[in-house]
Amino acid sequence: MNNIPSVFWLVPAASITALAAAWIFFRNMMKEDEGTVRMREIAGHVRKGAMAYLKQQYKVVTIVFVILAAVFAFMAYVMKVQNPWVPFAFLTGGFFSGLAGFLGMKTATYASARTANAARRGLDSGLRIAFRSGAVMGLVVVGLGLLDIALWFVILNAVYDGEQMALVTITTTMLTFGMGASTQALFARVGGGIYTKAADVGADLVGKVEADIPEDDPRNPATIADNVGDNVGDVAGMGADLYESYCGSILSTAALGATAFAMSGDMQLKAVIAPMLIATVGIFLSLLGILAVKTKEGATMKDLLHSLGNGTNLSAALTAVATFVILYMLKIDNWLGLSFSVLSGLIAGVIIGQATEYYTSHSYKPTRKIAEASVTGSATVIIKGIGTGMISTLIPVLAISAAIMISYLCANGFDMTMSAASVSKGLYGIGIASVGMLSTLGITLATDAYGPIADNAGGNAEMSGLGEEIRHRTDALDALGNTTAATGKGFAIGSAALTALALLASYVEEIKIAMIRAAESGKEFIGAAGEMFNPSDAGITDFMEFFQVNLINPKVIVGCFIGAMAAFLFCGLTMNAV
Repeated sequence: MNNIPSVFWLVPAASITALAAAWIFFRNMMKEDEGTVRMREIAGHVRKGAMAYLKQQYKVVTIVFVILAAVFAFMAYVMKVQNPWVPFAFLTGGFFSGLAGFLGMKTATYASARTANAARRGLDSGLRIAFRSGAVMGLVVVGLGLLDIALWFVILNAVYDGEQMALVTITTTMLTFGMGASTQALFARVGGGIYTKAADVGADLVGKVEADIPEDDPRNPATIADNVGDNVGDVAGMGADLYESYCGSILSTAALGATAFAMSGDMQLKAVIAPMLIATVGIFLSLLGILAVKTKEGATMKDLLHSLGNGTNLSAALTAVATFVILYMLKIDNWLGLSFSVLSGLIAGVIIGQATEYYTSHSYKPTRKIAEASVTGSATVIIKGIGTGMISTLIPVLAISAAIMISYLCANGFDMTMSAASVSKGLYGIGIASVGMLSTLGITLATDAYGPIADNAGGNAEMSGLGEEIRHRTDALDALGNTTAATGKGFAIGSAALTALALLASYVEEIKIAMIRAAESGKEFIGAAGEMFNPSDAGITDFMEFFQVNLINPKVIVGCFIGAMAAFLFCGLTMNAV
């Protein structure tokens, strides 16, 4: 405990601040009037349905977690091949991820009717309630994520204090709770996604196609299931998904920092806590961005998008400036290069958001061109839509690719020699770039969770028979929500790409620790050329060579093919499930 710098305590302080702000936003929302008796009744049905789904899902997830925790416990306490803290870290990761989804969805189901009722007063009132209710999801995710990280860091630091490889052991053990969050995200994202699309399509088939009645018409009972789906898929599901990416980026970067600066004394600890501090500042600046979001009566779609853009861009810009200050004050090696690595991640996140907005908002050409294609029939709409969707991948992929290369080179001083030290520091740069991209998750996830709240508000207004003017306002908020939800999905995929690379590098460190334990027990490792391999002195490039991870190895090519195919397989399975 004595070696933890005082600046670290900003991390738990920021997490508590985020949770306190989420509580305040929730309480302020609950003080708003829920509207007429009919509006309250409809909101109650949606709330009951959403909670029933979540209760059933968590029952299944609990069984899975108990089984997996038992397996990890057997590996840790019987086989002695796993760190004894792993089962507990795995469980806490899943628990906090599930708790974040529950709290976010609970808020969303209470906010929809209040948003519709606030829209009776004006567009700005409706936007504020919906957005700040969505902010509860964002703040709960970053608050619980950082709180879990801080608690485990303090606990494990007390346990392993004084050991030779303490920080490497601590950071790699903490990665396990990221795996717990990932397991929870799998159920929340896939299960919630299948439910929401099945309910959406079912409601449209019954209402629009068979009965020829408008969307969200009260005569169609499937509209309740549709509104429930928006909450379980786009709030609880997305929250769990981004919770995993958020924690994974911080933990993998910390693990890479512990390795890259293992021989640098105090610099190692600074490299471990640097991603936590960047995320900490991101929380405070996300709060500032959330409070900056507002609009005017009669605002157009571009005006509404501009309002949300003001908040997210303000948070991103201030976080970029704060990053330079943090790394400079830490006096970390190559602080300027690492700051630019973080900046590359932040810029990539903004570019992905802007590109997604361009391709999904009806204020721009791509969506309008798809609408024009409907003149010649449904077939051309499908073709045009799929084609536009494929083209839309260009900008995000180029942005992510550029961020990877820029962050890698900035972090290792533009060293292309592929030496062990160069690769380790470069990978640390990629990891910290992913932290930069996700540092403003508090407000980014707020814009995403806003979508289903606004959608439900529109449905409530339609089913409650509110006036045409009110419905026009909720339609404007709903249309904005469709765009922000798409932006959130693009952001989630982009951040996952950067985080995945950092996690792969961290996985090598897990292998290294396991091989060191085996070597201490007397096991010898022989390389492909017949030479002895010492895992204690090996770097990442040495492990790649030892395991022959290169494109000439047919096993690697087969793995790439199977991995690429798996994406199509699971997409097909989930689509057929819908």
